[in-house]
Amino acid sequence: MPNESQPANIDDLISDFSRFYILTILYEGSAHGYSIISQFKKRVKKEVSPSLVYPFLQQLEEKGLVTHTQKPVGEKERKIFELTEEGRELCTGLFKRFATLVAIAIEPSLYVCAHCGCKVYEGGYREVIDGKETAFCCMHCARSYKECKKSVKQTK
Repeated sequence: MPNESQPANIDDLISDFSRFYILTILYEGSAHGYSIISQFKKRVKKEVSPSLVYPFLQQLEEKGLVTHTQKPVGEKERKIFELTEEGRELCTGLFKRFATLVAIAIEPSLYVCAHCGCKVYEGGYREVIDGKETAFCCMHCARSYKECKKSVKQTK
């Protein structure tokens, strides 16, 4: 039975971006607490408090999602944390959920190639055809599209 200071379930445990990102760092490989804090700051451009990181690592360990080993790093002994198989499975599930959210968020920014139908987020190729700007994933699809359109006109 969890005490009042511990989250009741995993969803409560992973309730914010900082914790999610700590899991992402551990998914990439084993790390000690200070390394997690440094990587977080470097990538997110935001400080993360040791008072969030270390208790979170302890909670993950209590739930069997990470293990630690003592290893020398430089002149100090550090706890190196690594995801267990269960922890990796949790991350995979969270990443899938997050991917769905990201897909929903970027969907309005996508356009569909007029020729092959693939979705394009950035870049791509645009060309004015018959007075209308038409979007393509690449110039090869634009060329194929124009050739198909030309052959349809010739068969009429």
